[in-house]
Amino acid sequence: MKSLRISLRAGERIYVNGAVLQPDRKVSLEFLNDVVFLLESHVIQAEETTTPLRQLYFIAQTMLMEPSNASATLKLFEASYALLQSSLENDEILTGLAKAWDLVAADRVYEALKVIRVLFPLEAAILGKQAARNNSALEIA
Repeated sequence: MKSLRISLRAGERIYVNGAVLQPDRKVSLEFLNDVVFLLESHVIQAEETTTPLRQLYFIAQTMLMEPSNASATLKLFEASYALLQSSLENDEILTGLAKAWDLVAADRVYEALKVIRVLFPLEAAILGKQAARNNSALEIA
C-alpha cells in the first residue's frame, strides 16, 4: 500500500471516514492505509445544490461524510439517478452519469464525485441556453 500525503492550511477542513478535522496551523497528513476523505474545497453546501447534478453530487458526498447513513443515502442516490437518466437527453451527461453510477455501485463514491463534478460546466451551459430561450420567449409574448 502506497501512502498518501495531504497538506492543509490552518483552518482548512478535511472529512475523514465521517469525521471532520480542522487543524489550527498548517499541517501535513500522511495516510498509511486506505481511507475515505474529502477536502473542504470539494464539499458543496446544501444551499449550493441549485441544479440536478449538484443535488446528485450532494447526495453522493453525504455517503462519504455520514457513513453511518450510507445505505439510506444510497437509496436516495438511486432514485435521483433514475430520475436524471429518464429526464436528460445530453449524451455526454448521460454517459458521465452511467459512469458515476457504476462507481457508486462499486463503492468508489469519491471517484464518482470527480466524474459528476466534471459534468457541472456542461450542465451550466445547457441550463444557460434554456434560460436564454425562456427569456426570449417572454420578450416575444
